[in-house]
Amino acid sequence: MKIYNTLTRTVEDFIPYDEKEIKMYTCGPTVYNYAHIGNLRTYIFEDIFEKTLRYLGYNVKRAMNITDVGHLTSDSDSGEDKMLKGAKRENKPVLDIAKFYTEAFRKDTESLNIKWPEIVSPATENIEEYIKIITKLLETGYAYQSGGNVYFDISKLEDYYKLTNHKIDEMVVGAREGVEVDNDKRNQADFVLWFTKSKFDSQELKWNSPWGVGYPGWHIECSGISMKYLGEYLDIHCGGVDNIFPHHTNEIAQSESYLGHPWCKYWVHGEYLNDQTGKMSKSKGEFLTISLLKEKGYNPLAYRFMCLNSSYRKTLLFSYNALSNAENSYNKLRQKITAIQPDGNFKKEDYQKYDEQFKNFIGDDLNMPNAITLLYDLLKSDIGNDTKIKLIDAWDQVFSLDLRKEKVPLPNMTEEEIKSWIEKRALAKKEKDFARADEIRTYLEEKGIRLKDTRESTTYEWIK
Repeated sequence: MKIYNTLTRTVEDFIPYDEKEIKMYTCGPTVYNYAHIGNLRTYIFEDIFEKTLRYLGYNVKRAMNITDVGHLTSDSDSGEDKMLKGAKRENKPVLDIAKFYTEAFRKDTESLNIKWPEIVSPATENIEEYIKIITKLLETGYAYQSGGNVYFDISKLEDYYKLTNHKIDEMVVGAREGVEVDNDKRNQADFVLWFTKSKFDSQELKWNSPWGVGYPGWHIECSGISMKYLGEYLDIHCGGVDNIFPHHTNEIAQSESYLGHPWCKYWVHGEYLNDQTGKMSKSKGEFLTISLLKEKGYNPLAYRFMCLNSSYRKTLLFSYNALSNAENSYNKLRQKITAIQPDGNFKKEDYQKYDEQFKNFIGDDLNMPNAITLLYDLLKSDIGNDTKIKLIDAWDQVFSLDLRKEKVPLPNMTEEEIKSWIEKRALAKKEKDFARADEIRTYLEEKGIRLKDTRESTTYEWIK
């Protein structure tokens, strides 16, 4: 297995601390709103990574946090807690918001065939762990109290920016968005480990601590949860590229200062999903969710297929046209696969030959585009159908595209819903988006509805 390590900026051979069990940590969602499909691209890549490791014979123990406190709206320890922002928006208690959007996130991952990690832990359930870490950091001089808060002192480290390869003068106030003056800090890049009531009186969730009533910073939660469940030596830490600084940079600083030794060997990050306006984010107002794609008639697995056809380290540009093309290709691929009938012709040597190529591709920095190409090559080959079927079933453990799964009958639709889809299809045809029009026709047929086009209008009938 080879993987790109952000820490060294090179593709490296994967050599874990202990091959008997790979320790993998992935940053979870801040559950103040629905996840947009840009967020979910990161979770798809992490899912592929874990399943690749398993396919290659590794035993993986994976943990993920659920951020339900401490994630502020600014990198500079200012602005309100995102969870409080969500609670104000919906006029509900923070924990109710967290519970609702955690479940919504889980449903989104299920629709994308993303495996739920064995360990999923909300930040609010690990307060004692954070207090233990912060206490030691204060005792050893890596942290200090000021203005009622506890800060990590980055000047104590010679290699604070090793993950980003920045120079300290590039990160000063005004040099990048989100850095503001905090007069309580010794250095403006210092970060908060524990907030007290002196900073945010409006905070809903607070706990007693040696430094006053307050709550943990965002960065400390991932260190605490990871070390609590995965131990002092972590093999892999994943997230989106937007987590590299400051979140993951700060995780390394506090974790290695607390432990006194190197912590995580491989830092692996997924690139952005962009739309025509740039990086996809919730701050823009309306944002694309899996639910919205479903409402428009798209199969969530078509989006997964779209992501698999691009390297996780390359920015992916989203458009409905691109998604329609991906869904067309995905549907045609499944049609070809479901048409394969068993023929009693299985050859072990053919299986091993193709499977070895597959392992080489997925083990080469998760080269899914090449793995998908190999799947098409397999379908065009003249090897036995039984061999093809066994290979497809095996590879789909990684792809997770339901390549041979029977379609589940979908419930009927109301007359108003059918008319709405007919109008959407008519608009697509008017705009010459014929791929989209075909997608809507196919979607309705899967619902049991057959369209009939005439010169005057489009009517429909139920398929018996």
